[in-house]
Amino acid sequence: MLFVKTEDLKPDMRLAKPIYNKKGVLLFDRDTRITKQSIISIANFGLIGIYILEPAEPVPPMTEDDMEFERFQTVTVFSIMDDMKDLLDGKEPKNLLNVANQIIKKYGKLYKKLAFTQNLRSSDDYVYKHALNVAILSAMIAHKMKFDIMTQVDVVVAALLHDIGKLNLGYGLASKNDPSEEEIKEIKREVEKGYLLISEHSNFSPGVKRIISQMQKEVYDAENSHMGMDRNLTSGTKALIVADAYDRMTAMKLDEEPQSELKAIRTLLDEEDKYDMDTVFALLNSIQIMPPGACVEMSNGEKGLVISENTNPLEPMVLSFETNQIYDFTRAEREMGIRIKDIMKTMDNRTVIDRNLLKEYE
Repeated sequence: MLFVKTEDLKPDMRLAKPIYNKKGVLLFDRDTRITKQSIISIANFGLIGIYILEPAEPVPPMTEDDMEFERFQTVTVFSIMDDMKDLLDGKEPKNLLNVANQIIKKYGKLYKKLAFTQNLRSSDDYVYKHALNVAILSAMIAHKMKFDIMTQVDVVVAALLHDIGKLNLGYGLASKNDPSEEEIKEIKREVEKGYLLISEHSNFSPGVKRIISQMQKEVYDAENSHMGMDRNLTSGTKALIVADAYDRMTAMKLDEEPQSELKAIRTLLDEEDKYDMDTVFALLNSIQIMPPGACVEMSNGEKGLVISENTNPLEPMVLSFETNQIYDFTRAEREMGIRIKDIMKTMDNRTVIDRNLLKEYE
């Protein structure tokens, strides 16, 4: 699988992933051979590029849930884009509450872990895709932590709006994970302007405004960054802070390699002074990190297959490809000094899954 920029597409290339329009209608399915006309359509659709299968490469597996997640993201990003533009123009957002309710309905009531896959972001859609992903993650955290329905709605709406001020920043700065002190000041100025826009809007609840205000102070106030987390933060703010950080670390950008889900979760767990641990564990128990069938790399250089999860999702049972030995990571690090180094990824940032090999061990 290769990522090919739109200007480099050639007729007869095969699509690796489906393409939907802004209404969720399937335009091109996987394994479709593109034509000159479809290349024009892809360019008009505003895509910076697409994933293409190599000549002899089979179509990679995608579940119905995976495809619905892709479709929902495409449709909802366009809706968020329209609402944010309306807000910046001083108009009423038409679909914001409806989008929040859809997110809660689809992802805030799940009783299984979600395969939370990232899509590539461009300079034009970074803020919108980040807003959507943070809203989905916040909805799942809220469900796991049993927030009441009002708080769920507040945290999801806050997630959709929290970065609206960054639309006035350049792409490089809006998406930067390690800004300098001067850049932090510039970011802070714009997010404060964004909050001012929201705070003056009568249709947003006090809960939404409080969550965004607390989150921005906690994340962007450089003067207080050494003080550790403010323990008086609302539960909704803590959820938004964790969801925001996780999405930033795992986001796919053209100019920067994303962290894996495993490394991102470990970063959150290692920084107890910045993130609420109950909230981090709620996220950990909402998304797939190393599901059965995932391929992983271990600290001893071996690669292996996750054959089952343990109580702690970060300590699964792993079958070594090299030795056929099964490692139980509830004990392997303590007894053998071996830990899981990272997850193996496909070109489009999906976890490598070997379902056929997994069936042999079920």
